[in-house]
Amino acid sequence: MTPAPPSPSGGSSSDGPSPSPSPSSDGLFRRPRTVVAPGAVHVPEWLSVEQRAELVVACRQWARGPVPFRHTVLPSGGVMSVRTVCLGWHWQPYRYARTADDVNGARVAAFPDWLGDLGRAAVAEAYGDEEAARGFAPDTALINFYDDTARMGMHQDKEERSGAPVVSLSIGARCVFRFGNTEGRGRPYTDVELASGDLFVFGGPSRFAYHGVPKVYAGTADPAAGLRAGRLNLTLRETGMASPDA
Repeated sequence: MTPAPPSPSGGSSSDGPSPSPSPSSDGLFRRPRTVVAPGAVHVPEWLSVEQRAELVVACRQWARGPVPFRHTVLPSGGVMSVRTVCLGWHWQPYRYARTADDVNGARVAAFPDWLGDLGRAAVAEAYGDEEAARGFAPDTALINFYDDTARMGMHQDKEERSGAPVVSLSIGARCVFRFGNTEGRGRPYTDVELASGDLFVFGGPSRFAYHGVPKVYAGTADPAAGLRAGRLNLTLRETGMASPDA
């Protein structure tokens, strides 16, 4: 069973007050959606616990191969603290390829159609724009696993040949997601707390903003989704490259 896109959440009417927030799964009020920067939208608790659990099962399957989870080695010789597996296209610093030549030479697992459907639902939810959602055609996913000590430095997602938005899905431990500007790694930036089930989409003028994860909160994982420790982050992207089957 693959995760179905969530039902669209109700928006506020222009001629009446906004509805009261729905309770979240922990009994507290749902955190509000936020436009962090033009084109950058945070939608808390977008994925249901059932969808999160299904994605965790899928990620465990992808992590076994044909290209397994690995710590990416940077050109400088440094090693990333997150572990990564890719779908559709393999990312290595700083390019995409059909095969994982820096791991085992195998072709990565295919990018499934249902994950593309989930990505289009995410764009529709974030932007309220069905036409933009229909035009979103992700063909790769980078799946990062963070243990409690892992971090991600400030960087841009710029290896893609497409300006389509990036869809980010969080499952497991809470983290600080630092969303910056397009000019450099320093200020100004905004720190956003991402929790399990949260959606973050960035595109348009924010598509090439620097971003990173300076902190993961230990002990905040999502056992109900089958993840007792750590954090999974799935980013869905359009590479703008030829079909991997070509």
